[in-house]
Parts: sequence; C-alpha cells; structure tokens
Amino acid sequence: MKNTKKVLVVVNIYIFLLISPVADAQIRLGFNLPEGKTKYSVPIELIDNLIVVKVVLNNTLPLNFIVDTGIRTAILTEKTFTDLLNINYSRKITIPGVGGQKLIDAYIASDVSLDIHGVKGTGHALLVLEEDLLQLKNFLGHNIQGILGYELFSRFIVEINYQNKTMTLYEPAAFEKKNIINKKKYYMMPITVEDTKPYCMARIVFYDGNEIKARLMLDTGASHALMLDEESSDKINIPDNKIRSYLGRGLGGDITGEIARIQMLNLGQFKFNHVIATFPDKQSYNHNIRKIYRNGTLGGGIFSRFKIIFNFMDGYVYLRKNSKYKDPFNYNMSGIIIKAQGLYLNTFEIVDVRDNSSAQKADIKVGDKIIRINNHPTFSLQLNEINGVFNSKPKRTIRLELSRDGQIIRRKFKLAQII
Repeated sequence: MKNTKKVLVVVNIYIFLLISPVADAQIRLGFNLPEGKTKYSVPIELIDNLIVVKVVLNNTLPLNFIVDTGIRTAILTEKTFTDLLNINYSRKITIPGVGGQKLIDAYIASDVSLDIHGVKGTGHALLVLEEDLLQLKNFLGHNIQGILGYELFSRFIVEINYQNKTMTLYEPAAFEKKNIINKKKYYMMPITVEDTKPYCMARIVFYDGNEIKARLMLDTGASHALMLDEESSDKINIPDNKIRSYLGRGLGGDITGEIARIQMLNLGQFKFNHVIATFPDKQSYNHNIRKIYRNGTLGGGIFSRFKIIFNFMDGYVYLRKNSKYKDPFNYNMSGIIIKAQGLYLNTFEIVDVRDNSSAQKADIKVGDKIIRINNHPTFSLQLNEINGVFNSKPKRTIRLELSRDGQIIRRKFKLAQII
C-alpha cells in the first residue's frame, strides 16, 4: 500500500535524557572509518522522519539505533541484550523525572564496541535502561533497540541524505567546506554546541502578528517539525485554532499538549509557511530540560526536506533543498493513534482517539484492534503504511474492520484537516 503525502508523523518521539557525562578513565571513546577512508557512506532507514542505522553490539548482536543529535551518551532501551552478552556494568544510576522524583534505574556498560556497517567503534559507554519505558518499537512499528548521539557528531562531520537514505561520515580534516558551499550549493547556517547539543536561531511569526527570534535545538531524534515551549517566552502564545492531542512518548510516559499552526518559520534563507507546531504541557518536561535556555526544537519534519550536513567542530550546518521541500505540513487527519504489538509488530491497537475527530464521531474507541483498512488486511502492513493512509488527503473515505471485545465491527469515516 502506497504511503502518500506522509509529511508529519502521528507519534512524535521525544528523547528527554539529560544525564551526567560518563568519565571512566579507562574508556577510549571513538569511532574510526575503514582503513584508508576519509569519507564513508552507510545505509539508513527512515522511520517517521527518524534516522535508523544498523549497529552491531560487541561484534555479535545486530540492533537498530536511532541517530539523535539531542543525546549525549548512547542508549540501549532493553537490558535483555546486554545481559545476553554478559556485558559488565560499571555503575548504576537513577534518572530523575519531573520534580526530581525517581523515574527509572539505568546501568552504565563500559568499554562496549558499536560497529556501523564497517565503521568501528571501540571503548564506548552505553546507558542501559532497566525497563523499556520509551517503547520505541511499539510506537514506530519497527524494531528499535537503541539511540546514538554525540559519539558520532563529536567525531565526524555527518551528512544525512534523506532521499537517498544514506549517512556519510567525513574526517574533519578532509572535509572540503568550500566545495560544499560553492559547487554543491549548500546554505551554511551557524550553530552553537552546548552540553553536546546543537542550537540555532530562527524567526517565528504567529498569525496574531507576534513574532520571536527563537533559540531552537536541532533534534534529529524528534519526528515533529517544530516544538515550542510556551513558558520560554511571553511572545509564544498557543493559537486559538488548536487541537488537544497525544504528542508522543518520553521516559516519563505519554506526552500531551496542543497542536496548532504558525504563520511562518524563517530558518536562515529558507521560509516555511503554515508550519504545524506542537506545544507540550509543562508537566511533560523533565526539570533539567531548561538548564540551557531554548524556545523549542526543530525535528525531522523540517530536516527531511533537506540534504543536511552537521559540522559540530566548526559550528555550522549545511542545508540543500530536496524534492520534499515544498510539501505541505499535515497532521493526523483521522484522530487515531495506533500502537504496534506482537512478535512481528503487525497487531495494531488504537491507544488514543482525539476528541471531536472523525474517528470519534464514527464510534471508534481506544482498545479497538484494526484488522482491515480499506479492505487490506493489516497483518501484511507496517505501522507507517497505516499512518500513511490516515494522513493521505482530506475527505478520503476510510473503512475499518475492527475487533472489539471479541466482536468484529465495521466503521467508516472521512479524513479531515481540522487545523
């Protein structure tokens, strides 16, 4: 089934992890390209605007990791894998939640190897969660077991080609900045890197005429286009034309908030009109998030419209438009949030139905399992394909066959763009 016009994902994944740096003296942190290479490309998968690479843990176990500019230390979401390999833990830590209360225990695995398609990584530290609170595989419908972050961006200049589905790593000394800017027609945008994370400035204009010069974190681990923190500035007001919705999932659990459009996002020389922005509830934040001032984040909903190169060393990103640049910004025209379950992630349960949505009016309920969508059996589909249908075009008729309390029921509704 074709996934058409899927611009913005239904579930936005926020990785809100801020922990102290791992500083065990014996660790020799580092990735190295294959011998003789100063530039090397590896294949990536794109799952709801998130970059996924295959990583082999300790030369034995192939796993899928998200590449995320928003985290400091590599994370493994399931302790089962390190236990299986008998990896030793150097210490145990507690990650705090909102208000500083205990959220989850985690373990530091030291001197771990992480290999990416021939890019050898030795002596790494790995944060291993005791429980899989993020549930990435369920909300993305794809087996995701970990997250890579600053380890890559501090070592290489990193190019992400969203269209060709490749990630190219450059040795910094061999990176030809002039050729990138002049011959390949990239726009060079300055960034600052603080506490291992990249920030840029952008101009945001609201429909009420308000505008703000916003400080935004560049977060490839978030699938949304733009997230704004209403409490960071008195100039950020959630527009009246908004919807309340489930936004995604963090370590503290479900993230809720408001969804609305802004009039314009001006990012360097690029302008985006009618951008969909998320405004999370303040209780969704870990109290540590605001240690470094920012007004919000840019995510994959923007980055996927470019070929983008991150140069943390010199403090720049380089941007070149791709064919998705002018795609409209759409948001969940069904009102349904789905979670993939089962061994093969092909059982699809509805976990949220937005108030006053087309789906709610059609008597679709939380807990319903989708068996068929427009006469296609769902066991042969992936979650992103189903979400693609739900985000295809306004007024499209959707026919669902559902399992509810042991009964088969059928429901029909039309997609609606309500913001």
